[in-house]
Amino acid sequence: MNHSERFVFIAEWYDPNASLFRRYELLFYPGDGSVEMHDVKNHRTFLKRTKYDDLHLEDLFIGNKVNIFSRQLVLIDYGNQYTARQLGSRKEKTLALIKPDAISKAGEIIEMINKAGFTITKLKMMMLSRKEATDFHVDHQSRPFLNELIQFITSGPIIAMEILRDDAICEWKRLLGPANSGVARTDAPGSVRALFGTDGIRNAAHGPDSFACAAREMELFFPSSGVCGPANTAKFTDCTCCIIKPHAISEGLLGKILMAIRDAGFEISAMQMFNMDRVNVEEFYEVYKGVVSEYNEMVTEMYSGPCVAIEIQQNNPTKTFREFCGPADPINPELASVPVPLLCTWDSATARLVGILSRGPFPKTTHGIES
Repeated sequence: MNHSERFVFIAEWYDPNASLFRRYELLFYPGDGSVEMHDVKNHRTFLKRTKYDDLHLEDLFIGNKVNIFSRQLVLIDYGNQYTARQLGSRKEKTLALIKPDAISKAGEIIEMINKAGFTITKLKMMMLSRKEATDFHVDHQSRPFLNELIQFITSGPIIAMEILRDDAICEWKRLLGPANSGVARTDAPGSVRALFGTDGIRNAAHGPDSFACAAREMELFFPSSGVCGPANTAKFTDCTCCIIKPHAISEGLLGKILMAIRDAGFEISAMQMFNMDRVNVEEFYEVYKGVVSEYNEMVTEMYSGPCVAIEIQQNNPTKTFREFCGPADPINPELASVPVPLLCTWDSATARLVGILSRGPFPKTTHGIES
C-alpha cells in the first residue's frame, strides 16, 4: 500500500473559549491510518503526522463530523483536487422512508440498510400533514390512487432517513425491490418490500428514483433552510428518554437495539438522530460530574459522532426501562447503584443489551425528543 498517498480536507472546529470557529487543513494517510493537521490562519503545523486508529476512509465526506484526539471537526470542503476527484464521486445521498405499515419493523429494515453498506446520516420519526403528504406525492397528482396514497402516508408515523454510500440511489432501490409487494415476493424475495409490504400502496418503504427526486424529497423532510420540517411524534407524557450512543451507531447496532426494545414490550413513540457538541453533552451529563470517575470519557464518547434519542412509552416507563437496560457498566455492576440517570451501551462482544442511556428517573417524566 502507498504510505505517501494522502487525502486533504478543510475542517472547522468551534473553540468554546474564544467563541469562534477555527479552520484547519486535515490530512489523512490511508496507508497507515495516520493524520496531520495545519492551522490555516496562522500557517503552521498544529498536529504532526500521527497514527490515529479511530479515523477511517469511510468517515471522510463533506459535512461529516469527526473526532481527532477529542476535538470535534466538521469537514467543510476538499483540500485539493486529488481528494475531490478520488472521494467526491464515491458517496451519494438518498432518502429512505419507512412507511406507517412497517414502523413496527423499523429495526429489521434499518438492520438491512446497515448490512447493505449504507451509513445513516439523518433520521427522524415524523407525522405528515395532508399538505406535506400532497407535496411528497407531487409526481402522482394525476394518478387515480393519489387520495389513497395520501390517506395511507398520513395514517401513522413514518421514519425518514438520509442514507449514504456509493451509488446510493440505485442501491437503495435495489434493496427495496419492486413497488408492488406481491411482485417483489416473486422477483426479489429478499427485498424490503417483499418481506414487510402488503401491496402496491402499503409497500413498507420508499426511495426516490433519481438524483433530482432525492434532492427534492430530502429538502421536504430535512430542510436546509433551518426550518423544522414535518412535526416529530413525541408525546411527552408517561414516557422516558433513552440515548443510543455514538459507538453503537458507528458499529451498526441501531437496528438490533430497536428490535430488542420492541421485543421487550416497549413502544417507541418518537426518535431522532442528533450530533451533539461538547457544551451540550456536558450539560446533559451534569449530574455525573464528580460522581463517576469516567465522566470525561463519557462526555468524549457522546459527542464523538451521531446519537439517536428515543422516547419510550409503557406503564411506569422509567422503572421498567431501567430494569430492562441492566447495570450501567456490564463489567462493574456496582455502578448500577449510583443514583443518577442510567448509562448503558450495547455490548457487541457478548451481543446483549446492557443499556442505552435512560434519562428520566421518575415516573411520568416528560423527557422526549426535541424538534
